[in-house]
Amino acid sequence: MNNFHSAFFIVIFFTVILSKSSSAQFKQEIDTNNFLSEKSVLQQRSLNNSNYTEEDFKMKKQPWRAVAYSALLPGAGQFYTESYWKIPIILGAGGYFVYGIINNNNQYIDYRDQYLNSQTAENPSGDPRLLNLREFYRDQRDNFIIYSSILYLANLIDAYIDAELYDFNVSDKIKFGLLKKNNLIGIDINF
Repeated sequence: MNNFHSAFFIVIFFTVILSKSSSAQFKQEIDTNNFLSEKSVLQQRSLNNSNYTEEDFKMKKQPWRAVAYSALLPGAGQFYTESYWKIPIILGAGGYFVYGIINNNNQYIDYRDQYLNSQTAENPSGDPRLLNLREFYRDQRDNFIIYSSILYLANLIDAYIDAELYDFNVSDKIKFGLLKKNNLIGIDINF
């Protein structure tokens, strides 16, 4: 179980780091109104970059606003960033975890009361089977609280990343060039 939590947090950490580095690089290649074409990006890089700054770019979606929406209502940040397909996943998983919390808490209360009633003067330690069931349902309730907290945090992180990458150009044409300097020698591969 601890390996799962460790792996989950490592994946989230690298996702945030990679999204920040890619968004910073992406912001440098953005024109004030539209995406620059690949040719003009190359020309812009070769020209003096002193007149082109990061402040020229205005994001369409604000990341912290998306986080605030998701903090108030899980899934609202995904609605704000137009990632509609994620909303049923977040709400479904959240509903399942809340159901697990309530159901296991009710079972815990039932077995707690039964265990307290099983304690008598002759048997002060009570029924050990009821004690084990009480502890099991308490642990399950606590696990579902942890799972719902992780889901809530992932919801916030996802809303932030979606808003950061909202302006990212996703086209079907990917161009990769090697050793293309002054158009003398080079390889271009179009996917």
